[in-house]
Amino acid sequence: MAPRRVGGGSPLKLPWELEVCEPFVALHSELVAPVRLPDGTEAVLKIPRADDTESADEAPALRFWGGRGAVRLLAHDSATRALLIERCVPGAALGTVYDDALLETAAELMQRLWRPPSGDVTWRRLEDEAARWLEELPAFYEAHGRPFERELLDAGLDALQTLGPTQEDVVVCHQDLHGGNILSAEREPWLAIDAKPIVAERAYDTVAIVRDRGSDWSLPLSLGDVKRRLDVLSRALELDRERMRLWGVAKHLAWGLEEHRVGEGDIDAARLLLAG
Repeated sequence: MAPRRVGGGSPLKLPWELEVCEPFVALHSELVAPVRLPDGTEAVLKIPRADDTESADEAPALRFWGGRGAVRLLAHDSATRALLIERCVPGAALGTVYDDALLETAAELMQRLWRPPSGDVTWRRLEDEAARWLEELPAFYEAHGRPFERELLDAGLDALQTLGPTQEDVVVCHQDLHGGNILSAEREPWLAIDAKPIVAERAYDTVAIVRDRGSDWSLPLSLGDVKRRLDVLSRALELDRERMRLWGVAKHLAWGLEEHRVGEGDIDAARLLLAG
């Protein structure tokens, strides 16, 4: 698709004049596309979905990180939630064949991002999410006709009761840092994109990569895969493996058991983590 100019009177109602090129495949956003600014700067335009509450603090998080381990924020329009962000070149994803070297690269990037939260942002906090999940999960479980074994739900609820109030050394976490959200770049070897920021203990930030199957959730995830990822990441990051595992159980139940759906892939992942 040839570049098209938006801004001003554009239906997108963006405050910038941009040439927008062929969009990237972005299943969880309204639009993610390479753009060119009037001065020739190449960037990426991202417009989150209106219902994507987890990405609400992405712009403040990118400002907070200031380019350290993550793409830089060039501009943000609060009316549309649109972001102009640094474009990664060459921009190849780290990948999802999670050998030890790839996991260690991801761990190094996590450590670059992890810093105590600033006081100028009302950040989402994991203890609040955990308290909400404790209330919602039993209700959704009953509403969906008890769609899986009660033992799995009880394990997740026990984990939430134990983990939420006992977090230490909380930091601003990316929350969705897997190999597809880590891109090769020139300014730093690897930069993170698509943050769903939350203030949480470090162990929680490993959940996404431990369970990741890339874009094809029909691919199997084995118990051996889960155990090895937990082993490698806990060692590389000097984290409590058990807290990593239990946060994984709880988060996957929260992903998989929602008001209007039961996500079988997430429930299966919770089972694997429970056994891990």
